[in-house]
Amino acid sequence: MTEPGPDSSPLILVADDVPANVELLFDQLNTLGYRTIAAVDGPSAIAACFEHNPDLCILDVSMPAGDLGVDTRSTGFEVCRRIKRDPRTSRIPVIFVTALNDTGDRVKGIEAGGDDFLTKPHNRLVLGARVRSLLKLKAATDALENSYRKLRELEKVRDDLMKMIVHDLKSPLASVLATLEMLGDGDFGAISGSQRQAISYAEEKSEDLLALIEDILEVARIEEAAITLSYSAIAPAAFLSELLHEWSHRFQLEKTRASLKVDDDTPIFEADKALLKRVFSNLIQNAVTHSSSPIDLTLSVRKTPDGVLFTVSDNGPGIPPEYHEVIFRKFGQVAGPHAPRVRSSGLGLTFCKLVVDLHGGMIWVKSKEGEGSSFYVQLPQRPPGRSPTTGSDAATAARPTDTPVAPANR
Repeated sequence: MTEPGPDSSPLILVADDVPANVELLFDQLNTLGYRTIAAVDGPSAIAACFEHNPDLCILDVSMPAGDLGVDTRSTGFEVCRRIKRDPRTSRIPVIFVTALNDTGDRVKGIEAGGDDFLTKPHNRLVLGARVRSLLKLKAATDALENSYRKLRELEKVRDDLMKMIVHDLKSPLASVLATLEMLGDGDFGAISGSQRQAISYAEEKSEDLLALIEDILEVARIEEAAITLSYSAIAPAAFLSELLHEWSHRFQLEKTRASLKVDDDTPIFEADKALLKRVFSNLIQNAVTHSSSPIDLTLSVRKTPDGVLFTVSDNGPGIPPEYHEVIFRKFGQVAGPHAPRVRSSGLGLTFCKLVVDLHGGMIWVKSKEGEGSSFYVQLPQRPPGRSPTTGSDAATAARPTDTPVAPANR
């Protein structure tokens, strides 16, 4: 049974096995300007939802269940559960109509996903108010969902375009770098000191551009789950000592004072060592390059109930609180007077977060402007779903005797 109405008016499904109840609701809803359709049992109510996709459902709690596998007294609740868990109908508001004003019924209705209740006999004004309210809420939700869907589509177009551009940029950029190298080597004739300096500057900026392209492609690979983690057992003290050793020359150039703190009970953990090393290298790079004066840098790690907690702390310029979330977003950077003294791609911390997320961990920052920054990386001792490391594997990563790491010379 379908009642005519303006095609643009909301469509409401009334499901009740008593014709008089359906007729009464139809009269009231048609008077309010809504279109209506009817169902007489649970299966026909579900079928009507999938076929007509109504803007709102009014369900009687007690009606024939058919093949739904529930008793007549719970048919309305089962219909609601089924339409709420299907993506095609999940946003349809549901009003239960019942002759009982029982708290237990209301709890069951809420658990089934119902949005409101009407007790028989219902008041026409109350019916109108509740229907209007739920339809406004649905319209707002639908608009938000559509906006989100369009945004995701635009983001995909942007990302696809970006990946296409950066792929196409690599080949000509490689040719530019090769030509600049040949110029610098004098393959095309002698060059003056000022020309050599200009060529060196062009090479440096081309290398920066190539690094940016690699960052973009690497982030895209991680986002698309096109990267496979290569797990190995890692001893925290040896891992951080190796990092500080690799950065020791840069620390000397920047006059950075570096130190290491490792708690004695910090356990061996499993991770992709190469990717994790890049994570901490990004954090060290940020600390060193974003300060205009020499800094004190401390790398520490300790045991936690869930695994290990790394900290990279510095006494640099700090990060204003309003940027603590922004800096982990793609291309997110501190702006204005708080901007770093060197240009960056805005992808370094995005890469860090993606890698840490892949490991089942978390990364966050605590910082105050003018008081330095501390980046925290929480990692599980063993990634979810991984079997325990064998004794021979663990032995290869056995932690050496902890020795203090001398600060780099100023």
